[in-house]
Amino acid sequence: MNINPENIRIEDYSYELPDNRIAKYPLEQRDQSQLLVYNKGKVSKDKFTNIDQYIDSKTTCVFNNTKVIQARLKFFKETGAQIEIFCLEPIEPSDYVLAFQQTEKITWKCIVGNLKKWKDQDLKKKISIKNTDIELIASKVLPQGNTQIIEFSWNNSDFTFSEILENIGATPIPPYLKRESETIDKDRYQTVYSKLKGSVAAPTAGLHFTENVLAKLKEKQISIEEVTLHVGAGTFTPVKSETINEHEMHTEHFVVRKDNIENLLNSEKIVAVGTTSVRTIESIYWLGVKLLTNTGFEPHISQWEAYKLKDNITKIEALKALLDYIKSNSITELHASTQIMIFPGYQFRIVDLLITNFHQPNSTLLLLIAAFIGDNWKKVYDFALSNDFRFLSYGDSSVLIP
Repeated sequence: MNINPENIRIEDYSYELPDNRIAKYPLEQRDQSQLLVYNKGKVSKDKFTNIDQYIDSKTTCVFNNTKVIQARLKFFKETGAQIEIFCLEPIEPSDYVLAFQQTEKITWKCIVGNLKKWKDQDLKKKISIKNTDIELIASKVLPQGNTQIIEFSWNNSDFTFSEILENIGATPIPPYLKRESETIDKDRYQTVYSKLKGSVAAPTAGLHFTENVLAKLKEKQISIEEVTLHVGAGTFTPVKSETINEHEMHTEHFVVRKDNIENLLNSEKIVAVGTTSVRTIESIYWLGVKLLTNTGFEPHISQWEAYKLKDNITKIEALKALLDYIKSNSITELHASTQIMIFPGYQFRIVDLLITNFHQPNSTLLLLIAAFIGDNWKKVYDFALSNDFRFLSYGDSSVLIP
């Protein structure tokens, strides 16, 4: 792909989003959200509960089954100053499953609120889980860019770090909601099919799905495939540079199973539920390309790598290469990471349809939408603004058929 990111100006991917159009709370019923239907240039509206009508039978829908963790922890110094620690990703151990199973101590990469007030002393918090008193200690290890490496330790090995977060952590709702997290968020900022803990932001396209909608898909012989990409806080970072070549894309970790790849190989058409599913399955393709073209294989796709790799390899060839790699290494799933930046000019290799919410102006997510449907993204967003659609995480949905 011969595209120059220096030619992509972020001001061309902006629009006026009034604060009153940002949905501050979810609707009472998930599947009663409005659905914008973009079908080969034509725009109309429907209810999300009818999403099955826009997906052909024998299509495969790919869902991101990551689970949002209660990632915000509040500590108070003896002076009364509040320090908020926002857990981003585990460092030691770095494996998410192992991290949540730890029973004595763990280190995380974190964002610390009110960092200036926290000198070198440890922060301590007395908590109670199942009528048992525990002391949780947070210790600064070292700074890392805008983040801090923090060690958490606690004095009762009967309890895992997962249980500690569940009991005292707060839901990390998006900053643009401009409110504290509430009880409703613990359930509603989570998809009904969430399984594997690790995200600090929800894969919001999935928030509209209910068991009833999923049942309608299955009745229509639409396959449901689950991958896992743990959504990072970087998803909310706007592009502040004039051109996108100066923007550093965040890294997100994902897991793809052997049966995922086998099912993608056998699927004629792929629907990605959300931009995180897009990032995952498009990155899977490029991992296959790397296996076919590089001698040293690293399961990571860097920011611009997709634009530099050989691009005449078919979807089937790339997926088969990755499947062979998994089989030859006697593993059932591949743990990988991606920093892929998808912007206008990108050629989609696996995704045919996209279900997604409405994204912030000047965001990498809006660039991805523009890559998927071209300049018609403006038509879609104008329609949404003119027809009382609700925007962002708790907002309404769209299905995009290019």
